[in-house]
Amino acid sequence: MTLHADALAVLSTWTPPSAGQAALRDRYVDHLARHGDAMTRSCYPDHLTASTLVLSPDLERVLLTLHAKAGRWFQFGGHCEPSDLTLAGAAAREAAEESGLDDLTVGTVPVQLSEHEVPFCDPRGGVHHLDVRFLAVADESAAHAVSDESLDVRWWPADRLPDPEPDLVELVALARAQSMSEPGGDSTWAAADHPSR
Repeated sequence: MTLHADALAVLSTWTPPSAGQAALRDRYVDHLARHGDAMTRSCYPDHLTASTLVLSPDLERVLLTLHAKAGRWFQFGGHCEPSDLTLAGAAAREAAEESGLDDLTVGTVPVQLSEHEVPFCDPRGGVHHLDVRFLAVADESAAHAVSDESLDVRWWPADRLPDPEPDLVELVALARAQSMSEPGGDSTWAAADHPSR
């Protein structure tokens, strides 16, 4: 199965947590159906991206990155690469690369979809990332690192985010709710498709 086919299958079968998320899912599925290159940054002006929110095991803290270009705190994520086999695998790779966390396991069920404009993605401007966001859990004692794309990586209280934009606040709330609803050892968790470091 190709990355494009995986994304289409994952999103087509996903049960959104709200009407707004359902509308975004339909938008993403339609975009994938109309664009064979929807998973690549060459698909202008809109393309899918993948990201991961990392929570502590008790769900009380969130590991975020201070994005160098945007100057804001975000979850880990970015563009899909030709080597990615699945959407969750792309999210896991990005999270491992940007956090420095080894053996990071990312859930295979999306947590949130977010469409947002990214002015620095393409010199032509007007690019929209159709981001698919997943969840990972990591121990706070695990060594993390700052990548070339970041100014800082740090744990924050889930209820006191450093840049509490509504989109990020919703992502954290949805991730915590999803994590609490899944029993241990659920098959909706999987490691990255391939080693990322």
